[in-house]
This record gives sequence, structure tokens and C-alpha cells, in this order.
Amino acid sequence: MALSSIEKKDRLDWLEHVVRTAGAIVLSHYAKKTQVEWKTDTEPVTEADRASNTFLVEKISHAFPAEGILAEESFSDLTCLKNERVWMIDPIDGTKEFIHRNGEFSIMVGLVEKGAPVLGIVYQPAEEKMYKGAKGVESIIDWQDEVIPLKVSENTKINEFNLVVSRSHLEPVMEKIRSNLGIARWRQHGSVGLKSGLIARSIYDLYFHTSGQSKLWDTCAPQALLESAGGVMTDLYGQPLNYRGKSVRNRNGILASNGCRHAEIAGIISETLLGAKKV
Repeated sequence: MALSSIEKKDRLDWLEHVVRTAGAIVLSHYAKKTQVEWKTDTEPVTEADRASNTFLVEKISHAFPAEGILAEESFSDLTCLKNERVWMIDPIDGTKEFIHRNGEFSIMVGLVEKGAPVLGIVYQPAEEKMYKGAKGVESIIDWQDEVIPLKVSENTKINEFNLVVSRSHLEPVMEKIRSNLGIARWRQHGSVGLKSGLIARSIYDLYFHTSGQSKLWDTCAPQALLESAGGVMTDLYGQPLNYRGKSVRNRNGILASNGCRHAEIAGIISETLLGAKKV
């Protein structure tokens, strides 16, 4: 049986306290020298990632023992995706930003129910920004002792969109896409969750990520948050992200927007990517 609105709200409130505590753990490492290891040539990991991961997995598995957990630093296989409900955990989204000490990293926890993200939290501990969202239930940012409702912009003119892109994962084709969309205003920012939060706050209108290297834990909480604020997140071709597939990777990238002209933007991106492959 699907979670009711009341159950989603209760879970969000419970999760907020858990994630804030994970944030304190991360900040305790942020205040001292960081030793960096590399999982791959492009994926760093720190003791802060592992400590946050361990804490979150322990808390969630104890509270919801019958539900699956897919966590970045303890991922082993995809068996858990068969569960009706699966928690997806990114203990630090933006590890490179954590290492560079620019504050643009977040802790992200989302819940997938029957293959779709239904609630999510994105927390930026360096600035104590708490984003919470569940479509039809709640969509807020709690920051500086003020709780503010989230709602995406109503901007419909693509060439007037404000674009936010990755700080650490820029690819040459992204500039071609921006040019083909006719967008002049753009900036870089760390963390998928924080970029989605900026769209949910109407500060930006569009984000796309052309690499096929992002994972399900990178998009679950941000998607739930963005959809709660009226936005849309799909792959680059406008197709739903697959949370019950045979891979943890979002192989066709990420496209997040205020929902206005989303399909048209996906079409332009698709044509641009096709043209880039022919060159």
C-alpha cells in the first residue's frame, strides 16, 4: 500500500532530524585536514563520506528494517531495488566541493516507492540550508530561522532562462547545448541537490548534466524535492529516470527544469547530442 500524505510528512520530519545529525558529523570532518582516497580516477572519497554513510544507513535500517537501502559508500548490488520502497542515500553530494572547502556540498536522502521518488531531503550543512519535499505534501526550505515555501518559476521563454550547471563535471558539448538553447545567463554550482534546490526556489530555471556517470542516489532526493515544487526531472531525452533498472547509473544524463518547455528543451538537447556524435 502506498504511503499516505500523513505518513510521508511524518517520515520527512523524522528524516530531517537524522540528516541534520549527519550534517554535524560531516562538519566535524570539514573542520580538520581531509585525507582523500579515489574510488575511480574521477571519484574521490573521504572519511566524512564514510562516516555520514554509516550513520544514515544505521538509522534508516533500524527505523525501517523491511525497506531497501541503496547508499553510495556501501553499495554492493541491485537486489534492494526489488523492494516496494527503497531509500537512496548520498552521504556527501559534491565530495570535490567538500575537499575544496567551498561549501557547495549536501547530504541527500530520498525514498523511492514503486519505482518513483516520493520524498526527499537535501541538506547543505555548511550553510544550514534544509530542503524538504514530497509532492502534494510539503515543499520548503528551512534556513536562517525562516521556513519558506518552494515553487519553481513560471518563466516560459527559453532564451531568458537562468541556467545552472556543474562545477566539477563540465563537458564540451554543454556549451553547444547552451548556445542552441539561446541561453545567455548561466553559472556553475556544486551538488545536484543544491542545483535542484536553486530551481525549486525560482532562482534558476534549468539544469542539465550530459555525462552518463551520475547515479540513482544523485537524483532521487533532488527529483522528489523538485517535483514537490512544481518542477520536472528526467533524462536528457525527456524520458523518466529508471529507479528499477539494471544499473545504478543515469546513463542518459539529467535534465531538470521548472517544467515550462521541458519537452522542447529535451528535443533541442537530443538534436545537439546527435549532431555532436556525427562530428
